[in-house]
Amino acid sequence: FEIFNLDLKAGDSLKIKGRISEDANGFIINLGHSSSDLALHFNPRFNESVIVCNSKCSQAWQQEHRDSHLSFSKGSTIKLVIEFLADKFQVKLPDGHEVEFPNRHCYDKIAYMGVKGGFRVTSFKL
Repeated sequence: FEIFNLDLKAGDSLKIKGRISEDANGFIINLGHSSSDLALHFNPRFNESVIVCNSKCSQAWQQEHRDSHLSFSKGSTIKLVIEFLADKFQVKLPDGHEVEFPNRHCYDKIAYMGVKGGFRVTSFKL
């Protein structure tokens, strides 16, 4: 699932609903200018019970940020709210916990969204 003309601006929120497959090891939501330049790589990993966030610049990964608050499970239907602020991203999890990640590239607009792995998007709203 990829979108190349997402018009997400600083101050906007993105709501994503979907179902996590029963056999998922994890899934990925990427936001940035392209698949090789990512401002936010959001990657819950069930086998490690962790949410990994990172950014990518010209195909090169940067330093990982790990949050051990994994509040959802395989087979569940969830809603995530990603707030894009000038200095950071705030991802609100289904239980209200927020994962914060800095806007390392100082992007003011996001054009690319990619969703991979064991997550089927049922709706998203800007």
